[in-house]
Amino acid sequence: MSEEILSINNLHTHFFTDHGVVPAVDGVSLHVKKGEIVGIVGESGCGKSVTSLSIMQLVPTPPGKIVDGSIHFKGENLLEASKRRIKDIRGNEISMIFQEPMTSLDPLFTIGNQIREAIRIHQKVTKKQASERAIEMLKLVGIPRAEEVMNEYPHQLSGGMRQRVMIAIAMACDPEILIADEPTTALDVTIQAQILDLMKKLNKEKDTAILLITHDLGVVAEICDRVIVMYAGQVVEEGTTREILKDPTHPYTKGLIRSIPKLHEKNQQLYSIPGTVPKPSLNMTGCRFKDRCEFAHDRCFSENPELFSLENNRYSRCFLLDASERKVVSDAESNIRS
Repeated sequence: MSEEILSINNLHTHFFTDHGVVPAVDGVSLHVKKGEIVGIVGESGCGKSVTSLSIMQLVPTPPGKIVDGSIHFKGENLLEASKRRIKDIRGNEISMIFQEPMTSLDPLFTIGNQIREAIRIHQKVTKKQASERAIEMLKLVGIPRAEEVMNEYPHQLSGGMRQRVMIAIAMACDPEILIADEPTTALDVTIQAQILDLMKKLNKEKDTAILLITHDLGVVAEICDRVIVMYAGQVVEEGTTREILKDPTHPYTKGLIRSIPKLHEKNQQLYSIPGTVPKPSLNMTGCRFKDRCEFAHDRCFSENPELFSLENNRYSRCFLLDASERKVVSDAESNIRS
């Protein structure tokens, strides 16, 4: 996993509304290596989905627009590519599983029609060959009676089956990167486990890189190699899954992990981070998390912290990582535990 296949640098995606400019993605940088599974986590409104739509060039315009930054796929800047080139890449070399399969699948067309279309747009094959490939993909994602499902409509399938169809469409052309936006949302735990096992299998057998967008740290622990934590349009922490879950450095990440119920504790009081994600604005000053942070001090309200580089390719956006201020963190955490 040494070859960097996707690199995003200082990405800014803004929405121009009647109430002002909304910087939904504000200076995001990340990279994905070949065969790697990277998770992007955070609450709703943190900019996770807009980041993925920016990669796919699917941000609705107007009101949305990528105003700065670069998105390199195998060395090519997608923001400078022609519409024809983006069309060739989208669904072929980079595919996406959208958050809600019922609204992503066209209710007027059969499952077979929709998979065949995705194949024939990018590959020079006959309708028969496309049908054979579609049936092969349905079987690969674990759908029984694949030949019959080809002639059925989305409403005839369960949520888990529709999600499998979405994965089959996304993987039909053997993409090098699969972007999965909340692929297990609204699915029961059994189907969720099956979907995650399927994605791990595809990653292992096809060496497909996966960018997984989720709010579920349990899913992250199950499948991801690295984790990127986003808050209010910015990356606030990045590192390997083991490091992030075992030793988080940013107060927001600490809060997310504290919010996970502990199975071995009875009569526990569930923790929740106070407040809500702030509305993105060009006029925001100080740290984005300051109003919800238990460790916030004067500097947090006047300066916006940069992304500190730590050991082992870890990054964290918090002033408390300064050596001179680490005692503040230690004392505050001791007070919380007591």
